[in-house]
Amino acid sequence: MKKKEVLDFYRGKKILITGHTGFKGSWLSEILLLAGARVTGYSLNPPTEPSLFELLGLSERMNSVTGDVRDLRHMKQVFEETQPEIVLHLAAQPIVRDSYKDPVYTYETNVMGTVNLLECARLTPSVRSLVNVTTDKVYENREWEYGYRETDRLDGYDPYSNSKSCSELVTHSYVKSFFAGSSTAVSTCRAGNVIGGGDFANDRIIPDCVRAAEKGENIVVRNPHSTRPYQHVLDPLFLYLTVAMAQYEDPSFAGYYNVGPDDADCLTTGELVDLFCSLWGENLRWMNRSDGGPHEANFLKLDCSRVKKTFGWKPGMHVEEAVKKTVEWSKLWLSGGDVRAVTDRQIEEFSEA
Repeated sequence: MKKKEVLDFYRGKKILITGHTGFKGSWLSEILLLAGARVTGYSLNPPTEPSLFELLGLSERMNSVTGDVRDLRHMKQVFEETQPEIVLHLAAQPIVRDSYKDPVYTYETNVMGTVNLLECARLTPSVRSLVNVTTDKVYENREWEYGYRETDRLDGYDPYSNSKSCSELVTHSYVKSFFAGSSTAVSTCRAGNVIGGGDFANDRIIPDCVRAAEKGENIVVRNPHSTRPYQHVLDPLFLYLTVAMAQYEDPSFAGYYNVGPDDADCLTTGELVDLFCSLWGENLRWMNRSDGGPHEANFLKLDCSRVKKTFGWKPGMHVEEAVKKTVEWSKLWLSGGDVRAVTDRQIEEFSEA
C-alpha cells in the first residue's frame, strides 16, 4: 500500500486521537491535518515544556479537547459531540521509570483509560475503526535473541509494561464480548522505541542527547548495552493509519500487530548514541554512568512478519536516516528555525518515498 494512497483515504474523515498533545500524538495530528482529515484530539495538556504540540500550533488548527481518559463521562460527551469514524488511542503514561514512582496513576491511565475508550466506542455507532497503540514491552521478556511474535505470552514486568499488557487483554475481551460481528473493527499495534524531532520527554535517550548537546555537556548513558528496536516516529504512525484504513474497509484485517524496524536497526543504546554523536558533530561525547535504577528489559526485539505479509509493509527508513532526521529537526529548533516547516517537509518526504 502506497503511503500517498493512505493519506488520500483520510481526506474528510472524522478522526479522534487520544493523547494528541504528546510526541507521537502531535506528529500524528500533523499528518492527518496535512491529509485533510477532520481531527479531534482528547488529551491532557502537553506533558513537556517545550512541547511539539505547541511548537506546531496544533491547538489553533484542530478540535483540541483537554480531557483525561480516566473521565468516562467527559469522554462519552466528546464522542457524542464529534461522532468519529476512526479512533486512534495513544493516550498513556508512557515512561517506565515514572511507572515505578506512581504505579496507581499508571494503571488508572493505561488500563481504565482503555476501558473507558472502548466503552465509548461501543456506545457510538459512528465508530467503524479503532486502533489501540500499546508497546513492544507487553511481552513476557525472556531476554531471547529472536523477535517476539504476536502469539507470545503477554506479561510486562514493570508497572508501565504490565499496564500495557492489561490494556491488550482489555481490548481482546471487548472485541470478543462486544465488537465481534459489529460494524466496529478493532486492532492493537505494539510498537518499538521511536525517535524523531520534537521529543522532549524525560528519561528517553534521544531527548537526553539533544539536551546535553544544547548545554555543551557529555551525554550520560545509564545502560549502553541494552538492545532496543529503534525506528523513526513516522514509521509506526503510518502503519497505524494503514491498519485503521484497512479494517475500516474490510473488518477481516482487524488483529494484533507488531510494529518495529528490521533486525539491522535493533541497536544497543551505546551504538545509537555513537551514531547520534557522529551525526551531530561539535565534538559531542557520552559517558557510561549507571544510576542503579529499577529493572528494565535488557534485550528486546520484535518479529514484524505479520504486518509485512498482511499489508506489504516495510520500514520507511533505517536507523541512521532516522537519527539524521532527528538531528536535522533538533538543530533547526535550537537555532530558532521554522519547526512546522521542517516537520511538514519530513512528512512529505516520507510519504513520497
